[in-house]
Amino acid sequence: MSETAGWGTLDVGTIPQATVRTGVTVPLRFADGYTTTARVLTFNGLVDGREHLALGLGDWERAVRTTPLVRPHSECLTGDVFGSQRCDCGPQLREAVERIAEPGGLLLYLRQEGRGIGLYAKLDAYALQDAGLDTYEANVALGRGEDERDYTAAAQMLLALGAARIRLLSNNPDKAAQLEARGVQVTERIPTGVHLSAANLRYLATKATHTAHTLDLPGL
Repeated sequence: MSETAGWGTLDVGTIPQATVRTGVTVPLRFADGYTTTARVLTFNGLVDGREHLALGLGDWERAVRTTPLVRPHSECLTGDVFGSQRCDCGPQLREAVERIAEPGGLLLYLRQEGRGIGLYAKLDAYALQDAGLDTYEANVALGRGEDERDYTAAAQMLLALGAARIRLLSNNPDKAAQLEARGVQVTERIPTGVHLSAANLRYLATKATHTAHTLDLPGL
């Protein structure tokens, strides 16, 4: 669980306002041939200074006036780009884009590699997992938190776009808790599919048992 999870509801006025910096239209094509178009939005004033993106999919501008479907997706170079099967990130990203585009909504692409510890540290954690530790134990063994992600910037992005009420596409209860604490009302939490492989079974099972991710896995 993130070190910031479990906070009570914050005074939204304590969260600095972000503003939309740039919006550009980008046609997307995935390896399986699925295509769609995204409005890719950048921001000024994000609290962590990172270059997070919001992808407006489908009729997203109409959707944000009601209750858009939103997925905060943490960057995963190995899974999103190289198709690593040690996690489920790449398939989740592909699934989320199509599911959000249909009703209209937002995908937040958050620069939080390795649950916030960075790419090199994530690969160091993989080496420790190969030696027997689970995904959370490995982070701790490196002197890092189990999950260092903070969703303040995600809340800033949503509020800057007028999305104060959302339906959240996520298996992770910490995302809902943190967004709620930062002034974004989560009216519904919708699980993603289960993208299981021989290489990620232990990883997914640990997420389900250790941090209550909504995953319907065999034997659990």
